[in-house]
Amino acid sequence: MTGVPRPGGERNWPRVPYTGGLSDPADPADPADPADPAGRAPVRSVHHGDGVAFLAAGLATDHALVTSLPDHSEVPDLGVDGWRRWFTATVALACRAVADDDVAIFFQTDVKHDGRWIDKGHLVHAGADAADSHLLWHKIVCRVAPGTITFGRPAFAHLLCASRRLRLAPGRSTADVLPGLGEMPWSRAMGADVCRAVARFLVEHTATRAVVDPFCGAGTMLAAANEVGLDAIGVELSRRRAARARRLVLAPAPAAGGQKPR
Repeated sequence: MTGVPRPGGERNWPRVPYTGGLSDPADPADPADPADPAGRAPVRSVHHGDGVAFLAAGLATDHALVTSLPDHSEVPDLGVDGWRRWFTATVALACRAVADDDVAIFFQTDVKHDGRWIDKGHLVHAGADAADSHLLWHKIVCRVAPGTITFGRPAFAHLLCASRRLRLAPGRSTADVLPGLGEMPWSRAMGADVCRAVARFLVEHTATRAVVDPFCGAGTMLAAANEVGLDAIGVELSRRRAARARRLVLAPAPAAGGQKPR
């Protein structure tokens, strides 16, 4: 889930060209193209590189962005104030990268630092505003059971969806509070239940045909997208996690009520 430019703008990573084959929505060989009679299975492409640099090129139409941006503890060289500026600017870049009618979705957990609360939901909203995007929804995800006292990180996370032009009618609402994260392939992952809820939203309420996660970590969102027939493109600065993201398959979802919030 990392991909942060080094202070001063220098980036020390091997540049990997984008070869996912999904950048041209009119390509008849594109496995996500509904005009393709072959009906191919969804594909996954994971690149070892810098997610911020990847976003600068923009995304194709019908590609949704779903990600979780790094916490300040992952980029200590920026300092907390520098990280806040970087975070808001990267959210704005991500919102600008998607097409007007597509969506950018962010999963973020607030942090407590130096006796103060840093609200990442606010930072996401500020970045979306800077990109002339608006929120379609803002959901809360329970990280632990309601009523549990936590230290360091709050008991809930934010899930926010933004778009420049898409609108959702009131009758297309979805649950505002998700009861748990679900399976966690690694400690900083988006939970599998969260990713599956996002994937269902994309299929049922948008024209998305591919999901892009520029800070994909172990690939939870990519695997959830493939489960519902969407192609997936990930970028990850860690070579080890990028390799894992290419092959991750989620465990079957438990029956309703079969798993406690984590």
